[in-house]
Amino acid sequence: MLRRVLLFFILVLLASCRGEDTGEMPANVKHFELQKSSFSALKNWQGEEIGSFGKALKDVCAVMEKKTQKKVKSSYFEYSLSAYQGHCRKMAALSGKDLKSYIERSFVPYAVVVNGSADGKFTSYYEAELKASFERGGKYQFPIYGKPNDLVEINLRDFDAKLPNQRLVGRVKDGKLIKYYTRKEVDAGKLDAPVILWGDDPVDIYIMQIQGAAVATLPDGRQIRVGYADNNGHRFRGIGSILLEKGLIKRGDASMPKIREWLKGNGESAKKNMLLNDRYIFHKIVEADGPLGAMGLPLIAGRSLAVDKDYIPLGSMMWLETTGPDNILLNKLVMAEDVGGAIKGGVRGDYFWGHGEEAFDCAGRMNSKGRYFILLPKNAEVKVYD
Repeated sequence: MLRRVLLFFILVLLASCRGEDTGEMPANVKHFELQKSSFSALKNWQGEEIGSFGKALKDVCAVMEKKTQKKVKSSYFEYSLSAYQGHCRKMAALSGKDLKSYIERSFVPYAVVVNGSADGKFTSYYEAELKASFERGGKYQFPIYGKPNDLVEINLRDFDAKLPNQRLVGRVKDGKLIKYYTRKEVDAGKLDAPVILWGDDPVDIYIMQIQGAAVATLPDGRQIRVGYADNNGHRFRGIGSILLEKGLIKRGDASMPKIREWLKGNGESAKKNMLLNDRYIFHKIVEADGPLGAMGLPLIAGRSLAVDKDYIPLGSMMWLETTGPDNILLNKLVMAEDVGGAIKGGVRGDYFWGHGEEAFDCAGRMNSKGRYFILLPKNAEVKVYD
């Protein structure tokens, strides 16, 4: 009986929990490969100056050293955790050129190749900004919700090891688990959740939900960080795709800065179209040096990368080769320490630009081809699954 109930949950809820809809489906993976390379083959390796990468690496290493499992795994390969942990302890004492030299001596770069191609898609994200107050009043009329009191989360595999390792979100009604409220239902006032802040602009709140986090400026000038707490489990539909499909913007105007400009200038029409995205993000106030990624660590501008953890294990050291807006070369060391519902695929990354309007402009315009390499310890016992 339990198995039938859980399988019913799959049919009812799985489609709404698969991740964000980017308008394109990832190619079926027929072949996954890690192609051994060398540091001399990496573009601009000699020019890499480490900089803030050292901080990102040490933050991640502090988390990795506490793990007790034997292997670091994705769905396609694994390597020994103990080898990585041993290097982490040594790298913690190094910086700059010394750290770079140690990486070059102790690690091997492997190009990630899916279906015979090392090329993939790289976008970027940033930490949003908004104005908000703890009290409702004046221009502060738009709620920023915390995690709902009635939101229920289950994982099918917790009940049966043969079922998918899948997170499902819903609420209980009449003793049954049903889908959680959509964005339209939240907007209609059906939500049972605390209001953590009141914002002055629904578009800024919407953009914060897309990015996952923001810096909120309070009426007295103080700034606080608002982080991701949870989501309603529904499928994401990008506002750019919605506006393009309806012919409300031209393809050349589909960058986030242009989309924000359109939303702020089109009142009720903007609201109706934003409501077409069923996914809703809930937030919390956090104390951190930056927005928190999937590893619970502050993201570092230019050094943190969101990946698809089905392919790339979180905590992995990566070499990125792509371009930003205006053909800015991004050939550099990054840490895979975040995820995103729209970040799906073997060679797929979301580059964190940082905070503020300049970061917003760069993040909103980046959509580039590129590739990356995973850096694995020489003694890591790497195994790619057949």
